[in-house]
Amino acid sequence: MTTELFKKGLKVRREVLGAEYVDASIAMVDDFNRPLQELVTEYCWGAVWTRPGLDRKMRSMINLAMLTALNRPHEIKLHLKGALQNGCSKEQIMEVLLQTAIYCGVPAAVDSFRLAREVFKEIESQE
Repeated sequence: MTTELFKKGLKVRREVLGAEYVDASIAMVDDFNRPLQELVTEYCWGAVWTRPGLDRKMRSMINLAMLTALNRPHEIKLHLKGALQNGCSKEQIMEVLLQTAIYCGVPAAVDSFRLAREVFKEIESQE
């Protein structure tokens, strides 16, 4: 797919999640999952993440809260890295996750705090 929206989405997706991760996802495209990769890249990243109403930092914080509510550990870890890339501090991430404890439940927040510590440790070990 080479629409302008797809190209814009691919650019943002790489900037937020890292080119290595995104390129690996794109490299694994086959006839079965191609429609999903195109949908995610074009609409999630191209149509929504490029809108001017919210900056990337705010979008990342919202994603962390929603993904915690949905209990999606793989996506939480991915978007924790993206949140840091988008300028969120550890303190801001902590506050978002504390907020989820109240509205999404303590067990969900506990899991996301654990995942955040893993991500922070992983990133610090690479520095």
